[in-house]
Parts: sequence; C-alpha cells; structure tokens
Amino acid sequence: MSASSPADLALTFRSLTRRLREARGDLGAGIVAPQVAAIDRHLARAAHVMRSTPDPASIADAIEAMPAAGWDDELAELRTIALELGRELRAVAAANPDLAD
Repeated sequence: MSASSPADLALTFRSLTRRLREARGDLGAGIVAPQVAAIDRHLARAAHVMRSTPDPASIADAIEAMPAAGWDDELAELRTIALELGRELRAVAAANPDLAD
C-alpha cells in the first residue's frame, strides 16, 4: 500500500463496506466488535484527514476530489490507515469459520 495512488485509496475506502460484510458473514456483532470499533476509529481518522464525514463513500469522494497538487502529508496518512483497515478486515475474516481454508 506504500505506493498506493489516490485512486487506489479511493477504491479501498469505497469497497470497505462490502469487504467487511463479506468477511463478517453471519458472525454475531459481539464476535467482531473490537475489529468493527477499530475500523470506525480508522474511518474517523481518515475523515479528519480528508475533512469529510466518517463513512467510506464520503472519504472516497473526498480523495477523488483532491487536486493532484493538493496532496501533502494526507497521502501518507491515508496509506497507513488503509493498511490498518486491511489488518482489521483480515482479523474479521479469520474469526469467520465459513472462510477457513
């Protein structure tokens, strides 16, 4: 993710809801509550960076609306957040016995 472009990051955020739903499957809320809470914290952080609301689609829209010359430290921060989101999604998937190899 270190070389992720803004377009890559927008796609990451835009697909987050679907990816979480797929990873979670039929798991109860209590089983994945720590991961979902962490995802919410990461979304809040990304929303702060992009000055948007903390939902994945709004963050993606803000990323896509940023002019190329407008990127400064935001890109590195979003890359870090995207990596952390990926870790949380993998943790949810690992808790789902339907996704076991």
